[in-house]
Amino acid sequence: QVQLVESGGGLVQAGGSLRLSCAASGSIFRLNTMGWYRQAPGKQRELVATITSISSTDYVDSVKGRFTISRDSAKNTVYLQMNSLKPEDTAVYYCQMRTMGLVYWGQGTQVTVSS
Repeated sequence: QVQLVESGGGLVQAGGSLRLSCAASGSIFRLNTMGWYRQAPGKQRELVATITSISSTDYVDSVKGRFTISRDSAKNTVYLQMNSLKPEDTAVYYCQMRTMGLVYWGQGTQVTVSS
C-alpha cells in the first residue's frame, strides 16, 4: 500500500508562484512514475507533469517553461514548482504514483490564481 499526502496549495495572484509537495509512504517499489494532475470545475482531469524513477520528465504544453516537476528519492517526495501562474491554472491538483501495475492518488489540493 502507498499513501500520498499533498501540501502547498493556496490562493495566489496571477504571476505569482507556488510549490506543491507530495510525500509518499508505505510499500514503495523503486521503479515508479509520479505525476501531477489537475481538474478544473466542469472539466476532465488533465495530466500536468510526470517524472520517472530516472527523472525523465514530461509536461502538458500549457505549463512548459513555467512549471517544473522534481523528486527527492531520500524523502520519497515529488514537487511541482509553479511559476508565472495564470488564472487558467486554477484547479484541484492531484498527486499520482504508478507502480507495479497499480495507481495511487493523493487527496488533492486546491490552487486558485486570481487576476
